[in-house]
Amino acid sequence: MLYFAYGSNLHHFQMKRRCKDSIFLKKINLKNFKLTFRSKYRAADIEPKKNFIVPGALYEISKSDEKKLDVYEDFPNLYKKYYFYYYGKKVMTYTMVKKTPFKFPTERYLNIVKRGYSDCKLDKRHLTTALIG
Repeated sequence: MLYFAYGSNLHHFQMKRRCKDSIFLKKINLKNFKLTFRSKYRAADIEPKKNFIVPGALYEISKSDEKKLDVYEDFPNLYKKYYFYYYGKKVMTYTMVKKTPFKFPTERYLNIVKRGYSDCKLDKRHLTTALIG
């Protein structure tokens, strides 16, 4: 199945360790969504927002990878699954259940996300915008 990562799972080494079957396909943009950080975990989330984009990574993952991601993302308590279509193909991502106010991410988490942006060659301007809150 196809999976869209936009937070710490952009980090190639971490993603491979978590999901051994995962294959990074390419970078893509999720249109009409905005990146933010929230919850007590100060983790990445996406929310619908016109004329915004969320850059991310498109991965091919196995069923067992999906199960591991479900555990990591605390599905269905913290994150729920969101599906969209990319060139006619169904793609799964996660979005937080409770849309709590913005919380600046921890330095450790932010560094993992930044490394992921580098790994996937994503435009860091979107990350900078998200950190303003």
